[in-house]
Amino acid sequence: MTLRLTSAPVSGIKKRKASAPKPRASPFAAHARRKPTSGGPKPTADLDFDDPLPDVGGSRFIAETAPVQNVLQAIQYIRDGMFEELPTRAGMNSTRIAEVLNLRRSLPPLASVAHVHTLLEAPTQVEREIVEQIQTGRIRRLIIPGRGNDAAGLGDCLVLAEDWDKLVQESPALEPPVKQKFLDILKRVGTSSAISQGVFTTDEYRALLRAGFIVSSSSYTQGTLSIASLPNLPPMATSSASRSESISHSERPVQSAAQARAATLFLSLPNTGTYLRLLGSGRAHLLALLRRSASGEAPLGLMKDRWDGAVETDKSFHVAKRVRGEFAGVLPGKTKKWKELYGMRFRWVLEEALGAGLVEMFETGSVGPGIRCL
Repeated sequence: MTLRLTSAPVSGIKKRKASAPKPRASPFAAHARRKPTSGGPKPTADLDFDDPLPDVGGSRFIAETAPVQNVLQAIQYIRDGMFEELPTRAGMNSTRIAEVLNLRRSLPPLASVAHVHTLLEAPTQVEREIVEQIQTGRIRRLIIPGRGNDAAGLGDCLVLAEDWDKLVQESPALEPPVKQKFLDILKRVGTSSAISQGVFTTDEYRALLRAGFIVSSSSYTQGTLSIASLPNLPPMATSSASRSESISHSERPVQSAAQARAATLFLSLPNTGTYLRLLGSGRAHLLALLRRSASGEAPLGLMKDRWDGAVETDKSFHVAKRVRGEFAGVLPGKTKKWKELYGMRFRWVLEEALGAGLVEMFETGSVGPGIRCL
């Protein structure tokens, strides 16, 4: 019997050779590939808002959501709602925070007539109520020549009489007798914003001028005032020193129109110029943000985001990002809203721009109210 040197085939279990694992298919493999654009990514907030928004009619969003019912409430709302509270993480040092708070406290409690009309949206009724409140002495009207007479101007403002009197009483630049005399004159000038320089002595005139409660007509480069518009104040009891310095009307020579205007004083409030410049800057910044859209239109929510800037908030996902050390937005102190406008509220400046006729609001029917440049 011969031996077989080769192994015979057996019907046993064969081992499978290990094969290389197949690569896992990507879920995006079926999508078409696109080349990256050279212009860079477009900001997400501005996507699809370069074309004109649908317009289904005017919007009454401001009037319907404003918590006011009359002129007095509107003035208080405007006076108290100009600025936002300082955020917890402001991104400003103590010196800058003090500067912001001091400027806010120094601004006069003004409310433009155009702003009041925006909140109430009843022109005839509002004007009638303004006249009635002025006649009863609850409010005073401050006309600032040279700042424009139309709605877009900054020269027609309202002030609560109690706020004006409080500023006079708390002014460190005035002596008590001057304060009392000036308050008495305020009660008798009625609806006029101009008074004759002859009612004050030289020292009183200089003190009121330095304190910012009156300005000379020569301070304005524009604006004229007729002689008939000066209030006819009744004679006041004055001291012998005051009588010696003043000249009686019978002895006073006839003045020309230019001399009369030079002797005219306009009522004012301290830091009114600072207030008007800040208001003008806020309007201009709002329009600049709106013009970032090619159509000059943008939804209300998008405009608020642009105004606030890409700031971090106290929302949970921003807090979580900060805990992980990730970027959650810039600090408020780095935005223009706080660096140049001292935290001016978006809704407040929007109401001012609406009253001035610089923008208008309309309903889009899809993304809420829209804002459009005029």
